Amino acid sequence: MSHPSEHADRDFKQFPLCMIPGPVELDDAVTTALSSPASSHVGPHFVGVFGKALEDLRVVFQAPSGQPYIIAGSGTLGWEITATNFIEPGESVLVLNTGLFGDRFGDCLKTYGAQVTHLRSLFGAKASLEDIEKALTSVSKPYKMITITHVDTSSGVLSDVESIAKLVHAVSPSTLIVVDGVCSAGGELIRQEVWGVDIVLTGSQKALGASPGLCILMVSPRGIQTMERRQAPPSAYYASLKRWTPIMMSYEARKPQYFGTPPVQLVIALATSLRQLVTAAGGMDERWVKHQTANRHMKKYLKSRGLKMVPVNTDAEANVMSAVYYPDGVSPPAFLSAVLARGVQIAGGLHPDYTTKYFRIGHMNVSAIEPERGHLDKTLEAVDAAMKECGYQAAAAL
Repeated sequence: MSHPSEHADRDFKQFPLCMIPGPVELDDAVTTALSSPASSHVGPHFVGVFGKALEDLRVVFQAPSGQPYIIAGSGTLGWEITATNFIEPGESVLVLNTGLFGDRFGDCLKTYGAQVTHLRSLFGAKASLEDIEKALTSVSKPYKMITITHVDTSSGVLSDVESIAKLVHAVSPSTLIVVDGVCSAGGELIRQEVWGVDIVLTGSQKALGASPGLCILMVSPRGIQTMERRQAPPSAYYASLKRWTPIMMSYEARKPQYFGTPPVQLVIALATSLRQLVTAAGGMDERWVKHQTANRHMKKYLKSRGLKMVPVNTDAEANVMSAVYYPDGVSPPAFLSAVLARGVQIAGGLHPDYTTKYFRIGHMNVSAIEPERGHLDKTLEAVDAAMKECGYQAAAAL
């Protein structure tokens, strides 16, 4: 891991501290990897790097029997891959909707012909297990798939994947369990194989600690069987896992094979970050604990200043980000500009119905696991000062 002193000469006006919910601040070794020299995507060095990255993903997702994929594209591509490989036209999907990204995942599934039912929660809330059980058992034919947004970046709501998966296996065991882990993978606890989750999809730019541009999936053996047994051919070309599976297996066997050219430097950067994740003292368990510790630090301070979180209760609060309501009288543009003027970039609201009601802070990757960098406190100080500048009289900090 890099040392904070290496950032001492950073120009925070040109490159403010990036504390949005992704992309995130990178370790210096990952940044260096992005400037790797030109390299063949079928050369022995890159093939070895790619293969090791695939192996490390099994550790990150806790899925020793899973099939990993690293494909050029954003996390949104993971929705397309899910829709075109695991659902056939007319099959039903239950979307547990905790924000904007539940809406969008549902729209994507509909595009590929799925019959989508949303179990919507009020903004900042999540469905109870009783409501989920009722939705699963009130249909004449089991849902083919249920989707869970682990952390919805638009609301900061954390879903209890473990409990939901246990429920699904009990009352609707044939239903595939899909987790949108774009904002959670690498920062929130997940044990894919033990919990019986079939598909986890994510992107490279959040708690996995790399740059944007890579779609990452982990598919269980049951998921692979579902894909192989489908009657209709996949309705996409680039997103067809039947084309990508032999590529991934070949790279993991350290043998080059070609379908589409991978973004070499992005893969090398991701591989660098994944190596750090799996070889760090304490492994993934310690990484998850550090994100929880960082979250407690952030939430405790923000709440002590009289600020209200979007999630309606603490068990719905994500560890990797905070969604915070503006106090009455605070101008969102003025506040965000005041924070930025202090060298910190945070994000405004994302949900279209509440855009001007709240702001969002990301606290993941090095910003969360290396408190000695001072990212969390610099952000809180900027938020505090900006609130004061905008006329908010905060409560005394704890």
